[in-house]
Amino acid sequence: MSYDGFMKAWILEKNTSVIETPSPLRMVSIPRPQPNPGEVLLRVTTCGVCHTELDEIEGRTPPPLYPMIPGHQVVGIVETHCGKRTDISKGVRVGVAWIYSACGHCENCLCGLENLCTAFLATGRDKNGGYAEYMVADEQFIYPIPDIFSDAQAAPLLCAGAIGYRSLSLCLPHDGQHIGLTGFGASGHLVLKLLQYQFPKTRVYVFARSEKERQFASELGAHWTGDTPDRPPRLLDAIIDTTPVWKPVFHALFALRPGGRLVINAIRKENVDIGIMTELDYPSQLWMEKEIKSVANVTRKDVVEFIRIAEEMPFIPEIETYPFSQANQALYDLRTRNIKGAKVLTIS
Repeated sequence: MSYDGFMKAWILEKNTSVIETPSPLRMVSIPRPQPNPGEVLLRVTTCGVCHTELDEIEGRTPPPLYPMIPGHQVVGIVETHCGKRTDISKGVRVGVAWIYSACGHCENCLCGLENLCTAFLATGRDKNGGYAEYMVADEQFIYPIPDIFSDAQAAPLLCAGAIGYRSLSLCLPHDGQHIGLTGFGASGHLVLKLLQYQFPKTRVYVFARSEKERQFASELGAHWTGDTPDRPPRLLDAIIDTTPVWKPVFHALFALRPGGRLVINAIRKENVDIGIMTELDYPSQLWMEKEIKSVANVTRKDVVEFIRIAEEMPFIPEIETYPFSQANQALYDLRTRNIKGAKVLTIS
């Protein structure tokens, strides 16, 4: 239990390897943050664990300053509200996503593409996040959580779900298509459920290097599963890549139909196998108007729309919870592909 005016938090102090340093975060007791005008103070209850935290820790998308409190799938209770939103008050349960804030007045923000704003700030990377007992958030970028979800169930909706929703939207889907998912972690399993709800005649094909992940996809209703290099029984209309490496991108291009689209859902890619991309064969992998589209962050609209759909379904994610004290263990398990659904820290 923290002393009055202080809180426990996990901090990242430098870039490191999660494999070589299995405890990259350090728990500290620090003063509880205070909200400024336009902000809220949250008592954090749960926080999802995302691969982007590994990208921050290992230096692919490092914080601009240290120490930093990571975590961007945050669910908490409003303790203090210093803003003007009338739907937010003390005691309300809300979520915070990867988008901490954007400028609100640039060309991208004004046309609904605040994810591309040059002043985009990310929760847990540019601003302290939810691996803590309390955090401060911008009142314009918090989202009421429907009662149907527990705190732990709500956490992955805020990133794995919202970014999966955006990725699927960029596939330009319609019912009856054949859509692939390469990689089957937190975001992948949410996209499969979303496809089954929104496009019930669509068939989903899952590529995953782990037999455990392929079995999980089959249990959730995937039409076909295979290893990363395997060829599906037919060419696919679109494929969403949620992996941190390049090999799945290379092989996915073989599986696209002419005019198909590969959507890469990753903030950063690791360079361990980047050499494989020099072996691209233009006629078989890129010709015939195949497209590659990257996903950059999320907008408020993505989060709001996905939470609404999730409540409507209802859509309950598969989760694995860890006590707050085991944040490093959760990150290590994520790094070593010990994955089934979404990992969530329970904080208070």
